[in-house]
Amino acid sequence: MHVLLDLSRKLADGALTSRALVEQSLDRISNPDGEGARAFLSVYDERARDEAGRVDEARAKGWAIPRFSGIPISIKDLFDVAGEVTRAGSHVLDEQPPAASDAPAVENLRRAGFIILGKTNMTEFAYSGLGMNAHFGTPRSPYERNVGRIAGGSTSGGAVSVADGMAAATIGTDTGGSCRIPAAFCGITGFKPTSERVSRAGAVPLSKSLDAIGPLANSVSCCAVLDSILTGGGGQDEEPFPAAGLRLGVLEGYVMEHVDADVAASYQAALTRLSKAGASLTDVAIGELAELPEINAKGGIVGAEAYAWHRHFLNSRRDHYDPWVRARCEAGEAQSAADYIDLLDHRTRIIDAVRGQTGMFDALVLPTVQIIPPAIEALGDADFSNATNLLCLRNTALGNFLDRAAISIPCHAPGSPPVGLMLMGDSGHDRHLLSIARGLEDVVRVR
Repeated sequence: MHVLLDLSRKLADGALTSRALVEQSLDRISNPDGEGARAFLSVYDERARDEAGRVDEARAKGWAIPRFSGIPISIKDLFDVAGEVTRAGSHVLDEQPPAASDAPAVENLRRAGFIILGKTNMTEFAYSGLGMNAHFGTPRSPYERNVGRIAGGSTSGGAVSVADGMAAATIGTDTGGSCRIPAAFCGITGFKPTSERVSRAGAVPLSKSLDAIGPLANSVSCCAVLDSILTGGGGQDEEPFPAAGLRLGVLEGYVMEHVDADVAASYQAALTRLSKAGASLTDVAIGELAELPEINAKGGIVGAEAYAWHRHFLNSRRDHYDPWVRARCEAGEAQSAADYIDLLDHRTRIIDAVRGQTGMFDALVLPTVQIIPPAIEALGDADFSNATNLLCLRNTALGNFLDRAAISIPCHAPGSPPVGLMLMGDSGHDRHLLSIARGLEDVVRVR
């Protein structure tokens, strides 16, 4: 499923036009029986049509244009677009001035030729792994849509836009799992790079220490292409690293607590397939990970840093927040400077400990999320919602805390509940992890 590369070839060969692609996307977004109204907060329909027409005209004239020109893509609502107020899925920022320029991530997408269809829905200020939004509605996972299950957060609308074919790919952010949780819950692929890999300028922050910008798409190949573009490259894919002989550390203990039956079944079946493909699997228990709930009991690094950014708006625009998100932002006020310094020290200590215990492996393996997407209706209870949110973030947040590249690949059988298998590489070795994921994708993913 090399969607971006396939579309690029078809456009270049004249087998497809950009206008046709864009119209197909806009039709799916506007379909009253679909999720478009909940998945998108802004749709640039006329601009998209105009850009598509110009791309088709340039191709017809034989002009040299970027490789991915004319492919429709979506972006999360917290990225700056010149001339627009950046809302971050909220009404708190409604009175802020419009952005003076596109975020660097958006600039790189445009430079590569992508057509941005619009901004997608998200958890308010990206502060939850559930993907619910009290202001603009909650996009639903493709799984049992008649039931109404969460798409996962915070990049909820972006994941749905890809899963439903409204966009060829999307760009999101990931502070504790916001690219990977929605990918797992929507049956697609989501990649979190090392934090500093992609410029975070022009994106509303949640945690300066943990935020990362990454793609959600139909395949590892598509994620590799977008990672290259987001870092200023030309959209290179990665060659698949052979499965045979790979040394994979299978995390046990902390990451397997509370795993439900559906996740356990799909995950264990994927491990069996990896072993049969020749990968060497070794169980690894890292005791330091069990310390994380206590270390983060006061809200953790994200709680402290989110409060620092939001404190002005909590005073001046308090009533414009979703009360549930506001409570999470306000909780950070209880942390002292000493608490925050202790958190940073704990982080350094655990990063060193994990590196020392996993350095012999090519990648680590674990379930992306311990549960399948719960019903939206069940999350109306605040206590259940808080507990479910912590559970959704439990495994993915490891990648942010450890500042490691991580990718979620679907591993469930068609028609069964969506489950993601997560591969985690070492900090700064993003392209190597993508190469490993390319080599394992056909083993992990059941077509």
